[in-house]
Order: sequence, then C-alpha cells, then structure tokens
Amino acid sequence: MLTSNQIKEIREHLSRAQNPLFFFDNDVDGLCSYLLLRRFIGRGKGIAIKSYPGLNIGYARRITELNADYVFVLDKPEIDEEFMKKVQEIGVPFVWIDHHDMDVTGIVKKYGIYYFNPMNNKDKKNEPVCYLCYKIAKEKKQDMWIAMIGCIGDAYMPEFVPEFKKQYPELWGDVNTTLQAVYSTDIGKVVRILNFALKDRTSSVVRMLKTLVKTRTPHEILAEDKKNQIYQRFKQIDKRYQKYIKNAETIGKKSDKSLFFIYAGQFSLSADIANELFFKFPDKLIVVCYRNNEKINVSMRWKKDVRKLTLKVVKQIEGARGGGHKHATGATIPSEDLEKFKRLVQKEV
Repeated sequence: MLTSNQIKEIREHLSRAQNPLFFFDNDVDGLCSYLLLRRFIGRGKGIAIKSYPGLNIGYARRITELNADYVFVLDKPEIDEEFMKKVQEIGVPFVWIDHHDMDVTGIVKKYGIYYFNPMNNKDKKNEPVCYLCYKIAKEKKQDMWIAMIGCIGDAYMPEFVPEFKKQYPELWGDVNTTLQAVYSTDIGKVVRILNFALKDRTSSVVRMLKTLVKTRTPHEILAEDKKNQIYQRFKQIDKRYQKYIKNAETIGKKSDKSLFFIYAGQFSLSADIANELFFKFPDKLIVVCYRNNEKINVSMRWKKDVRKLTLKVVKQIEGARGGGHKHATGATIPSEDLEKFKRLVQKEV
C-alpha cells in the first residue's frame, strides 16, 4: 500500500492540475483508476494506452493538442524513454502510479518523474492501481463499485467486499475467489463488458469514457436496452469471444499440463480469454497467442510462478519481451518464433 505521505503528495498534484491528461492501461484496472481520479477532482481527460508493452512516443502529441498542464500515467509498467524525454521537453509535471515489480529508479530520476509504487515500499504489496486510486480519492462510497470492478478484474479481493455486498447484494453471490466473482456474478459481468468496450475503436472508447464519468451505478452499464451503446457493443464482441472460448475448451479437454490457444482476428482478446480459461482449467498453464502481423501477443496464466517462467523464456528469443505478475503475464514475440516459444514453455512445464 502507498504510505499516507505518498497519498497526500498525489492529492497535492491532483489539486494543482487544472487540465490534467490521464494515460491509463487498456484494461479495467487502468480504466477504473482513471475514473476514480477524474470523478474525484472533476476535471481532466483520459486516454487508453493501446501500445504494448510500453507507452510509446506517439501518445506525446496529445499533451500539446489537449493543452494539458499535468500528465498522469496509471497502471503501466513500461514507458518508452522517448515519451519521457518529450514530456520533459514540454515542461509539464509527470506523475506515474503503478504496482508492477519493475526497477525504474534511474529512469524516473533522470526525467524528473514523480513515481509512486507500493512495491517500492517496505511491505511490498502490489494492490491494483484502482485500489490505490480509491484510497487517493478518499474512498467515496458512491464510487465503491468502480473500485470493485477494477480490483476483481485485476485478481484482487479488497477488504471492502462486505460493504459492497451490503450496498449491492443483487450483484454479488456466494463467491470466494476473484475468478468466481468475474464469471458468476453481475458485477463480474460489468468487468467483462468494460474490458470488451476498451477493445473498440478510439472514437467509441472516447464516448464510453464520457458516459462512465457520469454513470451513477453499475446497473446503468448492465441495462439491456438499445440506448446503452456500451452493452450493445459488448454483445457484438461477445459472440466472437464465445466461439474462441468454445474452441479453446475443446483443446483444453485434450491437453495435459498446458493449454495453448492460438487465434487471429479484428480484436485482441487474449487477456480475457486467458482469464476465463484459467477459471475453467485452474491446474493447467494457460497460454493464449494472438497473431498480429509480424508479432504475436501472448497472455499467460498459471497457479505457479508464471512471471519467472515468462522472463526466462523471452530471454531466449531475440526481439521478445514480457513481464507481469506472479500468476498473470503478457509477452510479445516475433511471429516466426512461435514454435520455438512453445517448445521453450513446454520444456519448463
């Protein structure tokens, strides 16, 4: 957890920011982190980071285009040095809030970045960034549902579950794990709806952000009417997603210790597919590969230390990168090295 002094310092940055620009990771943890801080101070614009693995230089132009006086980066473990250099040249304060286990001490000092990460503190806990932002935003009860979505979507069960359950009993069930919450409750359905919505076109994501800033309850997102564009888009993407899951389940029933699923298409849904497969096959190593032109995006889940495995394997493939958490990681590898990647992973398993 962040210290009280760190939380106070972040609040001071937020109070000084009159036109902040929030860059956030393209998942529900990043999205909910932005929403909590945006609703807390009542100003600023948000941009979902679709580049992987780092926040690249292409996003820097948005700072001057939107006349931002502050830059906040939320839930992104890597930022390209060119982006950092550009922000320094523009001359606006740069605040980076993250929870991944990364050593960026030298680079943040070089570019004068205000960096906050609980993994650097004494207790070394890596609560989701949305959890940290809920604390920063003074735990406003009307926004608890936003924090809950981000937390369970990032595999973290917060201490305010009983309070949320009391406030929204119809959205919670008899669950003991975050995966059960995501795949067997209505608040978990909201997680899936928003994750899919983030995969949409940029213009649609911008409209979604404007809607969510004003949304009062999760029931508005769950409403199955034609006016709810977020839900309508979810239904469209979910049809394709369910086909992927069905095909992957067939492979999983025939596989032994690991489940490799490879697919291609308009949308990268690897993290969502990997999470559900891990829920359905908790004893297997889950490896989901999305073919995208010259590279392959990989999402991996395992009850053992998959971060250690991922880092060991990508070191043996030129041009590959990867990282993440103990039980959930992501990676990118050159397309021509897919078979080599599979051999190396299966060797480790």
